[in-house]
Amino acid sequence: MTPRLADVHHLKLPVRDLQRSIAWYRSRLGYRVAVEFVEGGALAGVAMTHPAGGPALALRRDPEKAAAAAGFDYFALGVPDRGALHELAAHLTALGEEHAGVHRATVGWTLPLLHDPDGHEVRFYTREHHTEVPADAPLRVAEPREAAEAGR
Repeated sequence: MTPRLADVHHLKLPVRDLQRSIAWYRSRLGYRVAVEFVEGGALAGVAMTHPAGGPALALRRDPEKAAAAAGFDYFALGVPDRGALHELAAHLTALGEEHAGVHRATVGWTLPLLHDPDGHEVRFYTREHHTEVPADAPLRVAEPREAAEAGR
C-alpha cells in the first residue's frame, strides 16, 4: 500500500532572533504571522502564511540549531515560472539582498544563494519546466552543477 499524502504542511526553521527573522521573511517574501507560540511568557515561535500561495513557514527560536543549520538549503520554494523568478530576483536585489541570479537548472530554473539572517539558504525553483521527467524511469543527471552552469 502507498500511504496517502497531500503536500507539504509547513516548513520549519530554527532561528537565533525571532523578531529579526519574522521581519526578514515579511519584507523579503511577503509572509505574515498567523499563529504565535508563547512558552514561559516569551514568544518562542510563529507560524507564518503567504498570501500568494507559498508554503506555510514556521520559525522557532533555537540559536544553537540555527547556527548548526546555517548554509544548507533544506528546501526550495516554488515559483510559477521563469518570469516570476526574474521578478523575485529584481525585488530581492532592490532590497539589497545578495543572491546568485536566475540559472537554468535540471528541469526548470533556479534562484539560489539567497540567505536569511541566520544563514539558511533560501532557494527558489520554477514549477515551469524546460525538460520533462520521464514517467517510467528516473531522469539521470550526471554532474548536475556542471550541467546547470553550462546551460544544459
